[in-house]
Amino acid sequence: METVRKELPLARSMCWHCQSDIGGEYFCGQCVKVQPLSKDIDYFTCLGLPRKLNIDTGSLETKFYEMSRAFHPDFYEGKSEMERTVSLANSAILNQAYRTLKDPIQRVEYLLRLEAGSAKDIPGKAPTDLFETLLEIQEHLEALHAVKARNNPATEGIVAQLKTEKSTLDAKRAALESRLAELFHIWDRLVEKSSHDQPFKAEKEQALKEMRDILSQRTYLNTMLANIAEALV
Repeated sequence: METVRKELPLARSMCWHCQSDIGGEYFCGQCVKVQPLSKDIDYFTCLGLPRKLNIDTGSLETKFYEMSRAFHPDFYEGKSEMERTVSLANSAILNQAYRTLKDPIQRVEYLLRLEAGSAKDIPGKAPTDLFETLLEIQEHLEALHAVKARNNPATEGIVAQLKTEKSTLDAKRAALESRLAELFHIWDRLVEKSSHDQPFKAEKEQALKEMRDILSQRTYLNTMLANIAEALV
Protein backbone atom coordinates (compact mmCIF):
# COMPACT_ATOMS: atom_id res chain seq x y z
CA MET A 1 0.00 0.00 0.00
CA GLU A 2 1.30 3.42 -0.94
CA THR A 3 1.83 5.65 2.09
CA VAL A 4 -0.11 8.89 1.92
CA ARG A 5 1.12 11.68 4.20
CA LYS A 6 -1.09 14.63 4.95
CA GLU A 7 -1.57 16.98 7.87
CA LEU A 8 -4.62 16.18 10.03
CA PRO A 9 -5.54 16.40 13.71
CA LEU A 10 -4.66 13.05 15.24
CA ALA A 11 -5.73 11.42 18.47
CA ARG A 12 -2.13 11.19 19.68
CA SER A 13 1.04 13.29 19.41
CA MET A 14 3.18 10.17 19.58
CA CYS A 15 3.00 7.02 17.50
CA TRP A 16 1.12 4.29 19.35
CA HIS A 17 3.66 1.74 18.08
CA CYS A 18 7.13 3.29 18.32
CA GLN A 19 6.40 6.48 20.34
CA SER A 20 7.94 8.74 17.70
CA ASP A 21 6.58 12.27 17.32
CA ILE A 22 4.01 12.18 14.54
CA GLY A 23 2.69 15.70 14.14
CA GLY A 24 -0.35 15.42 11.90
CA GLU A 25 0.52 12.66 9.44
CA TYR A 26 -1.71 9.70 8.67
CA PHE A 27 1.27 7.40 9.11
CA CYS A 28 4.23 7.42 11.47
CA GLY A 29 7.36 8.60 9.66
CA GLN A 30 9.48 6.04 11.48
CA CYS A 31 7.52 2.78 11.57
CA VAL A 32 4.88 3.69 8.94
CA LYS A 33 1.99 2.51 11.11
CA VAL A 34 -1.42 4.06 10.50
CA GLN A 35 -2.39 6.62 13.15
CA PRO A 36 -5.84 7.25 14.68
CA LEU A 37 -7.66 10.40 13.68
CA SER A 38 -8.97 12.54 16.51
CA LYS A 39 -12.62 11.82 17.30
CA ASP A 40 -13.06 15.59 17.60
CA ILE A 41 -11.94 16.29 14.04
CA ASP A 42 -14.56 18.22 12.07
CA TYR A 43 -15.64 16.85 8.71
CA PHE A 44 -14.37 19.81 6.70
CA THR A 45 -10.88 19.42 8.17
CA CYS A 46 -11.04 15.66 7.73
CA LEU A 47 -11.48 16.10 3.98
CA GLY A 48 -9.07 19.02 3.68
CA LEU A 49 -11.72 21.68 3.08
CA PRO A 50 -12.36 25.16 4.46
CA ARG A 51 -15.71 25.69 6.18
CA LYS A 52 -17.44 26.77 2.99
CA LEU A 53 -20.83 25.70 1.70
CA ASN A 54 -20.18 25.55 -2.05
CA ILE A 55 -18.08 22.46 -2.65
CA ASP A 56 -16.66 20.96 -5.81
CA THR A 57 -18.20 17.51 -5.42
CA GLY A 58 -15.74 16.03 -7.91
CA SER A 59 -12.78 17.18 -5.83
CA LEU A 60 -14.56 16.00 -2.69
CA GLU A 61 -14.99 12.53 -4.16
CA THR A 62 -11.35 12.43 -5.30
CA LYS A 63 -10.16 13.36 -1.80
CA PHE A 64 -12.48 10.79 -0.25
CA TYR A 65 -11.14 7.96 -2.40
CA GLU A 66 -7.56 9.03 -1.77
CA MET A 67 -8.11 8.79 1.97
CA SER A 68 -10.15 5.60 1.62
CA ARG A 69 -7.13 3.92 0.09
CA ALA A 70 -5.11 4.92 3.14
CA PHE A 71 -7.62 3.78 5.76
CA HIS A 72 -9.81 1.06 4.24
CA PRO A 73 -9.89 -2.04 6.49
CA ASP A 74 -9.34 -4.34 3.49
CA PHE A 75 -5.75 -3.08 3.31
CA TYR A 76 -5.13 -4.15 6.90
CA GLU A 77 -6.03 -7.82 6.66
CA GLY A 78 -3.18 -9.71 8.26
CA LYS A 79 -1.98 -6.63 10.16
CA SER A 80 -1.97 -6.25 13.94
CA GLU A 81 -5.20 -5.88 15.91
CA MET A 82 -4.33 -2.26 16.70
CA GLU A 83 -3.83 -1.41 13.01
CA ARG A 84 -7.16 -3.03 12.12
CA THR A 85 -8.89 -1.14 14.92
CA VAL A 86 -7.38 2.19 13.83
CA SER A 87 -8.30 1.62 10.18
CA LEU A 88 -11.92 0.79 11.10
CA ALA A 89 -12.28 3.88 13.28
CA ASN A 90 -10.65 6.16 10.70
CA SER A 91 -12.82 4.74 7.91
CA ALA A 92 -15.97 5.31 9.96
CA ILE A 93 -15.06 8.98 10.51
CA LEU A 94 -14.14 9.41 6.84
CA ASN A 95 -17.33 7.77 5.53
CA GLN A 96 -19.55 9.87 7.78
CA ALA A 97 -17.69 13.04 6.77
CA TYR A 98 -18.14 12.25 3.08
CA ARG A 99 -21.85 11.37 3.40
CA THR A 100 -22.49 14.58 5.30
CA LEU A 101 -20.58 17.00 3.09
CA LYS A 102 -21.66 15.67 -0.29
CA ASP A 103 -25.31 16.55 0.43
CA PRO A 104 -25.96 20.34 0.50
CA ILE A 105 -28.66 20.20 3.18
CA GLN A 106 -26.69 17.89 5.47
CA ARG A 107 -23.64 20.10 4.84
CA VAL A 108 -25.33 23.31 5.99
CA GLU A 109 -26.96 21.55 8.95
CA TYR A 110 -23.52 20.30 9.98
CA LEU A 111 -22.00 23.77 9.57
CA LEU A 112 -24.72 25.17 11.83
CA ARG A 113 -23.83 22.63 14.50
CA LEU A 114 -20.16 23.58 14.23
CA GLU A 115 -20.55 27.34 14.10
CA ALA A 116 -23.70 28.02 16.09
CA GLY A 117 -24.06 24.98 18.29
CA SER A 118 -27.49 24.20 16.85
CA ALA A 119 -29.20 21.00 17.88
CA LYS A 120 -28.66 17.98 15.64
CA ASP A 121 -32.26 18.07 14.45
CA ILE A 122 -33.58 21.51 13.56
CA PRO A 123 -37.28 21.61 14.53
CA GLY A 124 -39.83 22.57 11.92
CA LYS A 125 -41.39 26.02 12.00
CA ALA A 126 -44.38 27.10 9.94
CA PRO A 127 -43.73 29.95 7.49
CA THR A 128 -45.65 32.92 8.89
CA ASP A 129 -46.69 34.14 5.44
CA LEU A 130 -48.54 30.87 4.82
CA PHE A 131 -50.38 30.77 8.14
CA GLU A 132 -53.88 30.89 6.62
CA THR A 133 -53.02 28.41 3.88
CA LEU A 134 -51.61 25.95 6.41
CA LEU A 135 -54.77 26.14 8.51
CA GLU A 136 -56.85 25.43 5.42
CA ILE A 137 -54.65 22.49 4.48
CA GLN A 138 -55.12 20.98 7.94
CA GLU A 139 -58.87 21.38 7.64
CA HIS A 140 -58.91 19.81 4.17
CA LEU A 141 -56.74 16.90 5.32
CA GLU A 142 -59.09 16.22 8.23
CA ALA A 143 -62.09 16.48 5.90
CA LEU A 144 -60.55 14.08 3.40
CA HIS A 145 -59.75 11.52 6.09
CA ALA A 146 -63.31 11.77 7.40
CA VAL A 147 -64.81 11.26 3.93
CA LYS A 148 -62.59 8.26 3.29
CA ALA A 149 -63.52 6.76 6.65
CA ARG A 150 -67.19 6.84 5.62
CA ASN A 151 -66.36 5.37 2.19
CA ASN A 152 -67.90 8.47 0.67
CA PRO A 153 -66.80 8.84 -2.98
CA ALA A 154 -67.41 12.62 -3.02
CA THR A 155 -63.77 13.61 -2.55
CA GLU A 156 -63.07 15.41 -5.83
CA GLY A 157 -63.49 18.93 -4.43
CA ILE A 158 -61.26 18.34 -1.42
CA VAL A 159 -58.61 16.62 -3.56
CA ALA A 160 -58.58 19.54 -6.00
CA GLN A 161 -58.12 22.00 -3.13
CA LEU A 162 -55.27 20.01 -1.64
CA LYS A 163 -53.51 19.78 -5.00
CA THR A 164 -53.72 23.56 -5.37
CA GLU A 165 -52.41 24.05 -1.84
CA LYS A 166 -49.63 21.55 -2.52
CA SER A 167 -48.48 23.73 -5.43
CA THR A 168 -48.36 26.71 -3.08
CA LEU A 169 -46.16 24.79 -0.64
CA ASP A 170 -43.91 23.54 -3.45
CA ALA A 171 -43.40 27.11 -4.64
CA LYS A 172 -42.60 28.30 -1.12
CA ARG A 173 -40.06 25.51 -0.62
CA ALA A 174 -38.41 26.36 -3.95
CA ALA A 175 -38.15 30.01 -2.90
CA LEU A 176 -36.57 29.03 0.42
CA GLU A 177 -34.04 26.80 -1.32
CA SER A 178 -33.20 29.58 -3.77
CA ARG A 179 -32.49 31.95 -0.88
CA LEU A 180 -30.46 29.25 0.85
CA ALA A 181 -28.27 28.96 -2.26
CA GLU A 182 -27.70 32.74 -2.12
CA LEU A 183 -26.70 32.45 1.52
CA PHE A 184 -24.17 29.75 0.62
CA HIS A 185 -22.37 32.32 -1.53
CA ILE A 186 -22.70 35.01 1.13
CA TRP A 187 -21.21 32.69 3.76
CA ASP A 188 -18.32 31.66 1.53
CA ARG A 189 -17.43 35.28 0.80
CA LEU A 190 -17.41 36.02 4.54
CA VAL A 191 -15.12 33.04 5.14
CA GLU A 192 -12.72 34.30 2.47
CA LYS A 193 -12.72 37.83 3.88
CA SER A 194 -12.21 36.57 7.42
CA SER A 195 -9.04 34.78 6.38
CA HIS A 196 -7.23 38.05 5.64
CA ASP A 197 -9.35 40.76 7.25
CA GLN A 198 -11.52 41.35 10.30
CA PRO A 199 -13.62 38.34 11.40
CA PHE A 200 -17.05 39.68 10.29
CA LYS A 201 -18.60 38.03 13.35
CA ALA A 202 -21.93 39.87 13.19
CA GLU A 203 -22.38 39.20 9.47
CA LYS A 204 -21.62 35.52 9.94
CA GLU A 205 -24.05 35.22 12.84
CA GLN A 206 -26.79 36.84 10.75
CA ALA A 207 -26.16 34.46 7.84
CA LEU A 208 -26.20 31.44 10.17
CA LYS A 209 -29.43 32.64 11.78
CA GLU A 210 -31.16 33.05 8.43
CA MET A 211 -29.95 29.67 7.17
CA ARG A 212 -31.24 27.98 10.31
CA ASP A 213 -34.61 29.71 9.92
CA ILE A 214 -34.87 28.58 6.28
CA LEU A 215 -34.03 24.98 7.20
CA SER A 216 -36.64 25.08 9.97
CA GLN A 217 -39.34 26.26 7.56
CA ARG A 218 -38.22 23.75 4.94
CA THR A 219 -38.53 20.91 7.47
CA TYR A 220 -42.09 21.99 8.28
CA LEU A 221 -43.03 22.21 4.60
CA ASN A 222 -41.55 18.77 3.89
CA THR A 223 -43.72 17.31 6.65
CA MET A 224 -46.85 18.99 5.32
CA LEU A 225 -46.11 17.93 1.74
CA ALA A 226 -45.60 14.35 2.90
CA ASN A 227 -48.94 14.47 4.74
CA ILE A 228 -50.69 15.73 1.59
CA ALA A 229 -49.04 13.10 -0.59
CA GLU A 230 -50.12 10.35 1.81
CA ALA A 231 -53.70 11.66 1.92
CA LEU A 232 -53.92 11.81 -1.87
CA VAL A 233 -52.94 8.18 -2.39
